[in-house]
This record gives sequence, C-alpha cells and structure tokens, in this order.
Amino acid sequence: ATIHSHLLLGAAKQGVALIICESYKPIALLLPANRSTDTLLTRAVLGLTPKVRNALWQKTVDAKCQNQAALARCLASLDPQVRVLESLAASKKPHKEAFCAKSYWQILGKVIGDVEFTRDRHRKGFNTLLNYGYAVLLARILQYLYAVGLDPTFGLSHATRERSAPLAYDLMEPFRPCVDHRVYRWTQMYPSPWEVTKAFKQHVIGFLHEKVPWRRSVLEVESVIEGTIRSFRRAVLEGKPYFYQPWIQKS
Repeated sequence: ATIHSHLLLGAAKQGVALIICESYKPIALLLPANRSTDTLLTRAVLGLTPKVRNALWQKTVDAKCQNQAALARCLASLDPQVRVLESLAASKKPHKEAFCAKSYWQILGKVIGDVEFTRDRHRKGFNTLLNYGYAVLLARILQYLYAVGLDPTFGLSHATRERSAPLAYDLMEPFRPCVDHRVYRWTQMYPSPWEVTKAFKQHVIGFLHEKVPWRRSVLEVESVIEGTIRSFRRAVLEGKPYFYQPWIQKS
C-alpha cells in the first residue's frame, strides 16, 4: 500500500494511531505527539491493586477453563473425562488452570487419534498447527490492545520479559479454544503428518470470522475480541473488575 503524508497528518490531528503489521503481527505503532504523552491508562494499569489484578486474572482463567470444557463437550460428549473437566472448570480450586489443561489436552488427543498427545510448542504435527493458529490470535489481540491504548508490556499473570507482550498473552487465553476447534477441523479433513501449508494458513485464520454468542448477541470472534478488550480497558480505568467481560462459550 502507498500512504500519502496527508493521511498521516490527518490521522494525527484526529488522534488516530496507525498500526503497521507484518504477517498479521504489529511491528510499528505511529502515535500522534499529543497522545504519546497521555499516560492516564498506563498509570491505571500500573496502579491496579493486587486484589483487582487477581480478580481480573481469575475471570480470565475461569473463561478459558469453561471454554475448554465447552469444546471438549462438543467434540467428545460421550467421553467420561469431559465430566471431570466440566467439574474442574466450574470449581474454585487453586491452580485449576493446570488441572483443566491436562484433562483438556488428553481429551483432544483422543479425538485426533493420538492418545499420547501432549501440548508442547516445540513438538511437530498437531502442536505446530496450534502454534501458528495462536500466533494469528496473538497478533489480533495486539492490534486491538494498541488500538484502545493499552500497553501490552504490563500483564496480569504472564511474566514480563524482553520483547514480550504479557497482557496480550493474558487476554488471549479464553480465545485459544477457538483456534483449537479450527485446527481440529483441519485434522479431520487431512491425514497426518500435519504441516503448516499455505492452505492451512488460509483455513485457520477463518476462526476470526466464525460467529459465537456474546452479550445476548451473535458476533464474529474478531468483534468479540475487540469488545472484550474494551471491557478490560474500562475495568482498568475504573478499578472495577465487574466491567471486564471475557468471552465464555454458552451451551
């Protein structure tokens, strides 16, 4: 694309940030000069009390676990382990995220025909497909974080490391099952060995346009991501976790 300087000036005057992406992932952010000194939102994030921060993270974990249980129920309703996962997802047990993940991946392993499957981003096959799908999800989360002025450097649970985006990793958690479902559908159409091909890339990005229930409506996942991030922004600014509404797949 060719962008004229008049567009850059016009965007700056209107307070619009321009996000430049490569392979879906933001690589540069152009901010108007007056907006770059607006630190209200950043101060609000840094000033979150441990109680509010924990409440926001707990809502995120609850949504992720419930969405994993919903997908497991959809793919393997007769598997008795699904009931165990549903019970874990609805519980208040400490560290339930890890327990749910273990059960969830065991169920998905069985439905793809690999009872020995373990989620490991360094392994090939199904894991490679998941990695690519999650990269697309992360990129879209980052785009919306930048768009609403949230700095992904400051997260809730994921550790801050050099060149990392902890807040994006946090807020993408409830949407991972959307990717998992899309990848699962690919495995049912094509036999292993599974590799990231051009056709797979075109297929997996489609999860962003699938419609899901949210706030008494049915919207595309992409729109739900934006709405969730905006609700998080409001919760941060007002210091009230109530306003944060992570997406939960309703039966």
